[in-house]
Amino acid sequence: MKKLFPSYVRVLLLFAIVFVALEYFIDSGELPAFIKFPMVSLFLAIFLFLLIAIEVVVSAMDKVTYHLLSEEQKNQLAVAESVPFTESKFYQGLVQKLTRTKDIEEENDVMLEHDYDGIKELDNVLPPWWVGLFWAGIIFAIVYMVRFHVIGDYTQDEEFLTEMAEKDKEVEAYLKTAPDQMDMDKVVLLTDAGALAEGKKIYDANCIACHRPDGGGAIGPNLTDEYWILGGGVKNVFNTLMEGGRPGKGMIPWKDQIKPTDLQKLASYVLSLQGSNPKEPKPTEPDAKIWVDEAVTPAADAPVADAMAPMAE
Repeated sequence: MKKLFPSYVRVLLLFAIVFVALEYFIDSGELPAFIKFPMVSLFLAIFLFLLIAIEVVVSAMDKVTYHLLSEEQKNQLAVAESVPFTESKFYQGLVQKLTRTKDIEEENDVMLEHDYDGIKELDNVLPPWWVGLFWAGIIFAIVYMVRFHVIGDYTQDEEFLTEMAEKDKEVEAYLKTAPDQMDMDKVVLLTDAGALAEGKKIYDANCIACHRPDGGGAIGPNLTDEYWILGGGVKNVFNTLMEGGRPGKGMIPWKDQIKPTDLQKLASYVLSLQGSNPKEPKPTEPDAKIWVDEAVTPAADAPVADAMAPMAE
């Protein structure tokens, strides 16, 4: 075995086995166990030191023992080490234990009396490795049946929901640091209370100085009526927030200060103020026009909208 696995391979292999076992059995969250728990690092360092020390001591003892051998013993050792591994006593003994095969000289001991046209049958035993797997399968089946069909452990549906919840948390954590991919083509109107509440926070922090807390308009235009300078609807409002208003006198672009996904929430909140009728709203801007979403407005209503447009101008 020493010839098959050099000392450095044995050290690395044993250290890797212990390291993986510690990482598997110690719940350290997102961080590796040897980083989160200093005692684990200390244990691994001591364990590695002991492995190296043992290999050094064993190697030194082998050298001392070899020098104490006679020339005849050294020659016998060299002959033994030159035997291929597959022909070694260790390998042959291992195969014998796993298969329990009979040598050809011993076939008469397991020969059955049946004779089929000169063909005889051997009564060989089943290989121990196969028997072991067979019994292991039976034990596993019994444990599985008791655990999931008698005791009533978690079902596959529950396991799926648990794993999906864990993945949702991972996705949520990723989105906190992931590049924001929201743009005018992807933006949609958000209506859930959570998104609108976050949009209101952004509005209160950045927009009330120009549009008032109720959206009635101050320096900026009234956001609660149906008149829009650069178009209404979530896509136009989102684009206005991203790129800014009219050059020279409009709103600044917010894309460098607020993430696009947050601008989507802000645009959705602004649109939720439609029809809220604030007290003393700012008069309609001369450039504002009534905006009608043609994607959801029936064609029959188009002439009415066109007829109302001059009134806005």
